[in-house]
Amino acid sequence: MSQDHIRNFCIIAHIDHGKSTLADRLLEVTGTIMKKDMQEQVLDSMDLERERGITIKMHPIRMNYRAKSGEEYVFNLIDTPGHVDFGYEVSRSLAACEGAILVVDATQGVEAQTVANLYQAVNHNLTIIPVINKVDLPSAEVERCRSQIVELLGCDPSEILLASAKTGLGIQELLEEIIVRVPAPKGEALSPLKALIFDCIFDVYRGAVPYIRIVDGRLEKGMRIRLFSNQKEFEVTEVGTLGMGMHPKTSLEQGEVGYVVGGIKTVSEARVGDTVTDARNPAPEALPGYKQVKPMVYAGLYPTENQQYPDLRVALEKLVLNDSALHYQPETSSALGFGFRCGFLGMLHMEIVQERLEREYNLSLINTVPNVEYRVIQTDGQVLVIDNPSDLPNEVKVEMIEEPFVNAEIVVPAEFIGNIMKLGQDRRGIYQKLEYLDPTRALLFYQFPLSEIIFDFYDKLKSLSKGYASLDYEFLEYRQSDLVKLDILINGDPLDALSAIIHKDHAQEWGKRLAVKLRKIIPRQQYEVAIQAAIGSRIIARESVKPYRKNVIAKCYGGDISRKRKLLEKQKEGKKRMKQVGNVEIPQEAFLAVLKVGDEESE
Repeated sequence: MSQDHIRNFCIIAHIDHGKSTLADRLLEVTGTIMKKDMQEQVLDSMDLERERGITIKMHPIRMNYRAKSGEEYVFNLIDTPGHVDFGYEVSRSLAACEGAILVVDATQGVEAQTVANLYQAVNHNLTIIPVINKVDLPSAEVERCRSQIVELLGCDPSEILLASAKTGLGIQELLEEIIVRVPAPKGEALSPLKALIFDCIFDVYRGAVPYIRIVDGRLEKGMRIRLFSNQKEFEVTEVGTLGMGMHPKTSLEQGEVGYVVGGIKTVSEARVGDTVTDARNPAPEALPGYKQVKPMVYAGLYPTENQQYPDLRVALEKLVLNDSALHYQPETSSALGFGFRCGFLGMLHMEIVQERLEREYNLSLINTVPNVEYRVIQTDGQVLVIDNPSDLPNEVKVEMIEEPFVNAEIVVPAEFIGNIMKLGQDRRGIYQKLEYLDPTRALLFYQFPLSEIIFDFYDKLKSLSKGYASLDYEFLEYRQSDLVKLDILINGDPLDALSAIIHKDHAQEWGKRLAVKLRKIIPRQQYEVAIQAAIGSRIIARESVKPYRKNVIAKCYGGDISRKRKLLEKQKEGKKRMKQVGNVEIPQEAFLAVLKVGDEESE
């Protein structure tokens, strides 16, 4: 196929704006999938993706299309995830394309990730085709959406297409516009091989299978290839294109999208964003934009039963073969026993990993308080990078602590701006600017400490705006903050799994609320259980779980008071001895309580 007849494009949109449904219609209209084999979200292969209505893993697919002019074209659609956690997957999809279909829901309008993904597409110099989706719904506000897109893109209103992915309205026109507007790839056929890895899957029998876009040159079966990032070499045993399955070919030409099999053992060897070249005739330099994915959120994962620890290790080993963004290492907790410290892209990624471990590997897990990565500068000048509060050195040795900050964009209806600005102030946000997308919707720019928005910020944002506000963020830099380590003590013993690094101004309130929560959750014992929140050696909050108590003076009727006192003192001594040998069972809900500390006022 001549590269003049190839079109590589992706679909970008906010969550739930109809991206997966639009992909389904494109597959159906081009005849890539038969109507009888059609199902909703056909590119979303995981059960979790279907249940939540989100795309977690990207899926490239090749479609053949006969235009109205009678000419044959090849369309390579590279589906992208819609959630902020998977922003890097969006960026690598964009790097493999020349065009992007920007989908906006006619009932919702432009939202935060619409803006963020659009900026990324513009930075990659992609041709944008704006599409207003769901125009068939009674609540569709087409003119409002059109004016928002014109404001955002500065395009002509006539360039905006109207479609309904559910009914198929406007799909044929969209396919014709892709041919006209999206430029063909511009690769050099005679140059040394240069191919971009934009995704990688793991096959039990064939190892890691990178998905690639050929930029220059040609990739053939039997070639010896080299990866730029680690200089490792492999022999190509199979190349091909990606339809509803894998279709082997003898070679891939410049401009084409496909896969390569070459005995690569793990996904981490074929890193996303890396450049593949010919080992015998290598390209002089790699393609730009490669970076290693860094986890943003860290949490401990522990089995509820200690004998499941080996099963958890095996499950993580298998999962990391498929998910190169997941990092893990063994750790031990005095409260929870053996487990693993895991690094995730964000809270949704953490939820998905935990759910997959529990479903696919039949494990029962507890997760500790999620944390971000802090930089600790010690008095001797040494710099520590910690993601676990229990690793924080004694405050005497700490010169200062730096925490990660993010740039956040919040799209919100105008009437809720006050509510959202108050929330931003409560979460230590630094206001930057306010822009109006149209008279009814505004775009707020903030800088936030990452630790303030990983807990329940998104839920609060939704509840304060009646579900209309949306959020997108990206890492900015590390900044010095006045942070302290908050410990929870149960009968004087620290419970390391509930420790948190928190801003000094919020520590008192946080400690009090957490102690109250735990008092309600921890069951009563035969002796009093003291729950304390402490910063270093200073106790800042205390709650007590009252003991069960037998009425030992019930048999005393009349007589001297000293007899009653003697029995009460005897009982008191017994309770003290019991406390020394007793072990307080901490229920699983206690570890989840931390995530819900901000949900209600302390009592």
